[in-house]
Amino acid sequence: MSEFHNLHTGRLWSVMSWEQLSDFWDRIDPAAGWYLYAVGEPVPTSPAAAEQVSAFIAKIDDLLRKEHQHDYCGIVYADQLDMPGFVKIFDPNNLGVSCGFSDNPPLPGWILCRVPPEDLKPDAPLPEGRRRWWRALFG
Repeated sequence: MSEFHNLHTGRLWSVMSWEQLSDFWDRIDPAAGWYLYAVGEPVPTSPAAAEQVSAFIAKIDDLLRKEHQHDYCGIVYADQLDMPGFVKIFDPNNLGVSCGFSDNPPLPGWILCRVPPEDLKPDAPLPEGRRRWWRALFG
């Protein structure tokens, strides 16, 4: 198994509160060699520039707070909350069973990782609105 696969399927910790999410983003060094992967888009072959990582964090934070209308976060998961190296972010509009047990858990919407990602082969194409949102980040 690859390191990416082990991280993707391994134990992750949830960022539960919005305050915890703000603190969590501050622990991510944008220049640390992060791959930005929107599941359903082509898999990146090289890490993103620090400016792209910073822009992604700002935009995804805004999207999550606007579209996940709960008093808690609970849809961002990381291998380590203090020094993350792998982060899964579930799309608020496609949650299914993102926590707990499921024989067929939904794929995350986005992954930030410091190892090269692999195609997760989603069953359906990325919704057009999400494609536009993703491409506007780097376009």
